[in-house]
Amino acid sequence: MSGVKTNQTADHRLQSHSSEWNKERPFWLIGNPDNRRTTGLQQARLRCGLSPAEVLPYADLLKTWRQGGSLADLVNPSLKRKVTAEVAPLIRIDAPGEQWDVERELLSLGAKDGNPNTESLSRESFTAEEALELRQDWGRIYAPAQWFNGWKGCLKRIGREAGEGWPSARFLNDPEDIATMFDKRKCQQHLSGHGVYVPPVLQSAERILSYSDLRAAMQASGMYRVFVKLAYGSAASGVVAYQINPRTGAEIAVTTVGMTVVKGRPIFYNEGRMQRYTAREEIEILLDWLCAEGAQVERWMAKASYGSRVFDIRQLVAGGHAGHAIVRLSQTPITNLHLRNERMLPEEAGVDDYRLDLVHTAAQTAMAAFPNSWSAGIDVMLTVGANPRAYVLDVNPFGDLLYHVQHNGLGTYEWEMDILRKNPYEHA
Repeated sequence: MSGVKTNQTADHRLQSHSSEWNKERPFWLIGNPDNRRTTGLQQARLRCGLSPAEVLPYADLLKTWRQGGSLADLVNPSLKRKVTAEVAPLIRIDAPGEQWDVERELLSLGAKDGNPNTESLSRESFTAEEALELRQDWGRIYAPAQWFNGWKGCLKRIGREAGEGWPSARFLNDPEDIATMFDKRKCQQHLSGHGVYVPPVLQSAERILSYSDLRAAMQASGMYRVFVKLAYGSAASGVVAYQINPRTGAEIAVTTVGMTVVKGRPIFYNEGRMQRYTAREEIEILLDWLCAEGAQVERWMAKASYGSRVFDIRQLVAGGHAGHAIVRLSQTPITNLHLRNERMLPEEAGVDDYRLDLVHTAAQTAMAAFPNSWSAGIDVMLTVGANPRAYVLDVNPFGDLLYHVQHNGLGTYEWEMDILRKNPYEHA
């Protein structure tokens, strides 16, 4: 399958309506400069005939907060003067990952000593000062519950300071929505409450806080195949496909998480390939950690297949429209593409119009459950059989970084910026 290519026809189509843009809406991007997301977005804006986004770096913002400043201190004074009630900025909050300084700042922001109201059962935590002194250990998963506390605090403060500084400003995706999307437990509850089909959750009278709690709940419910997902993870971080043989008690955990022991305690890593655990001692260590950090536990449902591989579909939705779709195929239960799983277009994988319509409807319904947000990558699975049903597995507020796929001849960022160019005040 060919990748996204720049061509004169696409450039002409993108810029053909440039005369309609009489007063361009300011576009501010809170993200990490020069990474693939920011670069891709800026290139798309250029091809659409739009001015570059004003980039407000996470690292600068978090450091400014620590020093007593605010979001307003990062915005160029000349840009501030251009903002009026009629010309309101549109703010895109992008993913904070892929920059170690930002990860440390979020861990520091989420520390209990800096956030006394934090409730965390995490087995690993750092003080605010310790977090800032951490040295990067590639792939290591550092205190995810603490990181998420910091991320939630970051989003909340961005929303508050933007509202105070520029009351007419609008967010592409609402900060509170982003926090909900990131919390798998809260997100699935929210979607279910809005009539979206999601995998059934493992029921338990008490909170599942450990391996033994999990086993007891599985036994009581008769649900012997589950996905245990780190509530705040992304890109398959902390996802375990876990099953028990109810007759023999044998168990298998398939996951991206690797483990090692340092100074007598376990350390957990994201691996680029699947790990398979069958020893009870190892599985107990893994699931004790996951459950203590906070986990979403749901039924492991049989996905539709193509040949010998199961698949789900990442469906991009923007402005209420279903756009780019990628089928993610895998020989294992976990389909994320960074694990070297195969990607295909829906038609290449035999997804007919009827089933693709089910995917579109599920994804658009999920996005509609967040009326204050504009776009997300929705992960959808189809069940097997003659009468399939579409279930939403995940809502990724930063799920538009998709390679090698076009919609109406445009890449993902180009398509999104083209929609905004034609309707600059859709969020007003």
